[in-house]
Amino acid sequence: MLRIASLLYLIRIMPSTLPNLLVIVICCLTLFSCKTDPTANSPIESIENKQSEAGNITKDLNVSIPTILFYGNSLTAGLGIDPDDGFVNLIQNNLTEKGKKYKCINAGLSGETTAGGKNRINWVLKNNNPSIFVLELGGNDGLRGIDPENSRQNLQGIIDAVKASNSETKILLAGMEAPPNMGADYTASFRGIYPSLAKENGIALIPFLLDRVGGIKELNQADGIHPNEKGQIIVAENIWTYLEPMI
Repeated sequence: MLRIASLLYLIRIMPSTLPNLLVIVICCLTLFSCKTDPTANSPIESIENKQSEAGNITKDLNVSIPTILFYGNSLTAGLGIDPDDGFVNLIQNNLTEKGKKYKCINAGLSGETTAGGKNRINWVLKNNNPSIFVLELGGNDGLRGIDPENSRQNLQGIIDAVKASNSETKILLAGMEAPPNMGADYTASFRGIYPSLAKENGIALIPFLLDRVGGIKELNQADGIHPNEKGQIIVAENIWTYLEPMI
């Protein structure tokens, strides 16, 4: 635009005696110098490029990361310790270090029984679609002396809900033990819940979640029930042994 304005000004101040041919030549030379750089993008091309870039960003944001949902009671929730020291977070760190792109979700609730877990499972699954579902419940049932058959039915109800929500979800069941003061018959019946459910449903089983930790004073908090930071490391190892083949 500046060059065109200069051209008009030049024509205006030229003497009327200047040959018309010379005026035409000057005009052509000036207009030629105003030609657009052929290497520059047109407005349409620029818009298309921006749209392509935005599309790539959106595509990256929509990439789905598979999740591992840990569903349990205070053991899963990490009662009494920093969440960073809990076995769920330790497993997340292990996955990251090994380059496994999974996101761990902690759905533990302190005080949860198998009945409570069955009651809230549909709400949890409504908001999550895990690739792997780690079921850790029953410890509070054993402490309260709840009929093992009731606990088994509740756990079966949770397993059924997970399968109904997504038949592709892999389930890992964490076995638990009842305290010995409940009597030999009760503890044997309670212990049998987990291998029975695993076999009937064709799911993976951790024989005992607190293996090498339960009953060992230096690996538990003052209550003697919940693992401390050292105990959490061992629990994470117990889980990882059976979780890794599922990933």
